[in-house]
Amino acid sequence: MKLHNLQPAAGSTHKEKRLGRGEASGKGGTSTKGNKGGQSRAGYKSKMAHEGGQMPIQRRVPKRGFKNNNRIEFVVFNLGQIDQLVEKYGFTEFSLENLYINGLISRTDKVKILANGELKANVSFKVNAISEKAKTAIETAGGSVEIIK
Repeated sequence: MKLHNLQPAAGSTHKEKRLGRGEASGKGGTSTKGNKGGQSRAGYKSKMAHEGGQMPIQRRVPKRGFKNNNRIEFVVFNLGQIDQLVEKYGFTEFSLENLYINGLISRTDKVKILANGELKANVSFKVNAISEKAKTAIETAGGSVEIIK
């Protein structure tokens, strides 16, 4: 086998349709694009999700439920997780800055502590929110809690 012997498989290639080569070709004049309208013109692009004047699907489908614009999303940490994080990262203070530096939250995240699990480590907390059960568990373990707004 040599480079000059190579050729495509039989039937895999064919001549391209030659458009706009005179009326006698059968593909002259409008070049198979029909008469008038955007699709017959050069540079035509259909808009995304455009349905040709039909009511678009995102407007036809009924909307369900309720979206609260004032909802505050928290990144939640349970007391059971905190012991592991203190061991892994060596926290003495569980604060937003420490969590951000170690890549556990992003800059704008708000943090809430919940009382699932047990806390053995003596750690002080500076977070946005905390449940009452978690607060009492932290204070019995010898830690302190400061809530940041």
